[in-house]
Amino acid sequence: MAALAAPLTLAAASAFAQDFPQRPITLIVPHSAGGTSDILARTVAAEVAKTLGQSVIVENKGGANGSIAAKTVATAKPDGYTLLLATASTHGINPTLYPAISYDARKDFSPVALLATVPNVLVVRKGIDADSVKTLSQRIDAQPDTFNMASAGAGTPGHLAGEMYRSQAKLKFTHVPYKGGSPALADLIGGQVDFMFTTIPGALPHIKAGTLRALAVTSPQRSPALADLPTMAESGLPGFSALSWHGIVAPAGTPQPVVARLDQAFTTALNSPEVQQRLQEEGAIAADLHQQAFGTFIDSEIRNWAVAIKDSGASLN
Repeated sequence: MAALAAPLTLAAASAFAQDFPQRPITLIVPHSAGGTSDILARTVAAEVAKTLGQSVIVENKGGANGSIAAKTVATAKPDGYTLLLATASTHGINPTLYPAISYDARKDFSPVALLATVPNVLVVRKGIDADSVKTLSQRIDAQPDTFNMASAGAGTPGHLAGEMYRSQAKLKFTHVPYKGGSPALADLIGGQVDFMFTTIPGALPHIKAGTLRALAVTSPQRSPALADLPTMAESGLPGFSALSWHGIVAPAGTPQPVVARLDQAFTTALNSPEVQQRLQEEGAIAADLHQQAFGTFIDSEIRNWAVAIKDSGASLN
């Protein structure tokens, strides 16, 4: 009986996938409207709708560093109609940052595809006599009690990138968390703090205007948006990697043929000129990781961020 049931179940799943989707799909974004995650989600969703022949509705559900949105999708019906825009926070940082997290970043989801990675950039305010990571490290090492690092908040990718820098360069400085990237950037430009790791789109206008100086990007490879800028690894910190990223996951148990159909639709969307242009504008780099490979990437991100969180002593309930 069991031997007969397995082929029947597989056949039913394949038939379901052939008819999928029959109604609109909801893509839940774990942040408020207007940021890079939201812009990317809406741009990709419009292209995916063309491929699937059904609307893809973007729903913003912020709070708890993305945990609320992730829990919503983790407990949704595994039929492919409710998806999550997974991020470095929801699936890389939160599993370690929140001891009592309400979902399992690996067991509760079926990875579909990694869409894009977004490197942060290390910037310093005017008046800091440093034109490279090496010289900044020397200035901090000489006066450790006087240097302040801003961040968009405790536990954010920018904060933890700073903790990686502190640990690998063996430095001492003060972390000043803000309630968001915009107020942190404003105080950095105003001279209240000295440096920060922040998103490229937010910092780029100020870098071009000369009100901030960029020293390095946090990705393993250089960013097309700042092609002449070295990576942190090239700047004397081998292996340094602190990426923001965006991918698609479905609830665990979603039929494999449906996951494959979604993977194909999102991959097609990534190759469209409209999405490519938006990625470039947001300082993002298109990814090429699918299903199992994306799952392996999530595992490596959890391990990578866990080291930074342990070094920082950060923990949220």
